[in-house]
Amino acid sequence: QVQLVESGGGLVQPGGSLRLSCAASESIFRIYVMGWYRQAPKKQRELVASITSGGSTNYADSVWGRYTISRDNAKNTMYLQMNSLKPEDTAVYYCNAVHPLSKAPLNSWGQGTQVTVSS
Repeated sequence: QVQLVESGGGLVQPGGSLRLSCAASESIFRIYVMGWYRQAPKKQRELVASITSGGSTNYADSVWGRYTISRDNAKNTMYLQMNSLKPEDTAVYYCNAVHPLSKAPLNSWGQGTQVTVSS
């Protein structure tokens, strides 16, 4: 399995921005779909953004227009640029490979990175 390490979270005020990074332990070039999930307190983990190896992207309605997912296969790294953050974006964010049909995660979870949006 691919080992994934998330970073870049923190505390930010509403309306602020953060950029998350996901570093892979081996080439992610062959992984067709990669994605960012998040889990807020007392809520189920949800897929918020995904990207194919060809660069096609998909977003949850709740983050559409505010988040941008990207990947650099040469660096084995994926990113999530989050703008116009809202308190409801507060969650632990995880990256993973994504099953293209079921949207289920394909690897074990990493430690995640905490994003807290609060004034």
